[in-house]
Amino acid sequence: MEYRTLGKTGLKVSEICLGAMTFGKNFYGIAVMNQDEATAMIARSTDAGVNFIDTADIYSYGESEEIVGNAIRELAIRRDYIVVATKVRGAMGEGAKTGGRDVNNVGLSRHHIISGCEASLKRLGLDYIDLYQVHGWDSLTPIDETLRALEDLVRQGKVRYLGCSNWSARQLMKAVVTARERGWDQFSSLQAYYSLVARDLEHELVMLCEEEGLGILPWSPLSGGFLSGKYTRETQKVEGTRRNSFDFPPIDPRSFDAIDTATEIAKERGATVAQVSIAWLLAQKSVSSVIIGANKLSQLEDNLKSAELKLTTEEVERLSATTQPPKLYPQWMIEFQRGESGR
Repeated sequence: MEYRTLGKTGLKVSEICLGAMTFGKNFYGIAVMNQDEATAMIARSTDAGVNFIDTADIYSYGESEEIVGNAIRELAIRRDYIVVATKVRGAMGEGAKTGGRDVNNVGLSRHHIISGCEASLKRLGLDYIDLYQVHGWDSLTPIDETLRALEDLVRQGKVRYLGCSNWSARQLMKAVVTARERGWDQFSSLQAYYSLVARDLEHELVMLCEEEGLGILPWSPLSGGFLSGKYTRETQKVEGTRRNSFDFPPIDPRSFDAIDTATEIAKERGATVAQVSIAWLLAQKSVSSVIIGANKLSQLEDNLKSAELKLTTEEVERLSATTQPPKLYPQWMIEFQRGESGR
């Protein structure tokens, strides 16, 4: 296992991050693992060199955080050996969705961020969170309020690094500039949907993260199992898989071109389609760590081997060509003008 810095920070994280969305029993029908199963998965991951675990308060409504904290204690993992990331934004009660008494138990207000952090620390059983991420955009709360609340958590020692997830380029740049102007702690990472068959991130956000020094943490690197190797042109529906009941997240229409090429490279390298797909993400210079989620140890073992697969430049280019995103305006105009003027 190799380690990379989280964006432009000095914090080193394993290039594979264990995602804990599957820990628990109640998150869009995805979370399925009990404490013993999750503890075994964390033990295997740390044995392989993984030092980075990502969860969220909304995963099984806090149960995932509890499971992660219990596993860290049960396995006697030294606190300074593990980087724990969690998130805040989602509705943590039915009233927060319907306007009940806990109507403020959602969003990125100062109220919810601070109470959410304290609740996460209690569930995790930790004194601080290594990476605290806002889990989406809040259209009701002024960004200054959100960023100041996060700044206060950093100053109080409850949080060490900040990140965001599922933000647009406009929203992210606004946060970068606001924090910089006020001398507040800035986001170190962007957690976003990114895979070989989902490359919308490359239109604006990849360049923005590279320019501003944010590390990208791809979630769903196998696009909800689509790049697991089970799907082919001939087998577009697979019984017993998550996509049959929860066809999410979306994928590029040219996805089977990518699967064909990934299959060819997998055969050439003695690897699996899943390993090739994750290795392609690891070859992207803006990526700090790839978040893998599994509900079986066999899936985890397969995904961990991705760290051992180093694709050649030619292989990366072959894969990239299958789903190269079209240039959107004004990017194609910028490139046209650069070609004419050389600047």
